[in-house]
Amino acid sequence: EVQLQASGGGLVQAGGSLRLSCAASGFTFDNYNIAWFRQAPGKEREGVSCLRSSDGTIYYRESVKGRFTMSSDNAKNTVYLQMNSLKFEDTAVYYCATSRWGWGLRPHEYDYWGQGTQVTVSS
Repeated sequence: EVQLQASGGGLVQAGGSLRLSCAASGFTFDNYNIAWFRQAPGKEREGVSCLRSSDGTIYYRESVKGRFTMSSDNAKNTVYLQMNSLKFEDTAVYYCATSRWGWGLRPHEYDYWGQGTQVTVSS
């Protein structure tokens, strides 16, 4: 059974940093694409970053480029999202998601979702 467990969220001041983790079970990242999404209250879920397993390509949404870094540790079957220079508008519940074939920043591309972790940035 494919399962994802996101963790690492919390409360941080603007300009601060957090590192999110997404631990996977039931599959290996070698063959699945992984993405981070977020959803703020009253807003649609949006893609933050995605990693393509076939060649390691990582893509970021424009608003987080230069601030967020996605990485993976295949030995631990875990992906990370290092978030630096956090802004108030980064406040959201962050989710990791995976798909054997889908890739990109659109939610419908992904088949399996973790439970989400709350990130709150105080201004």
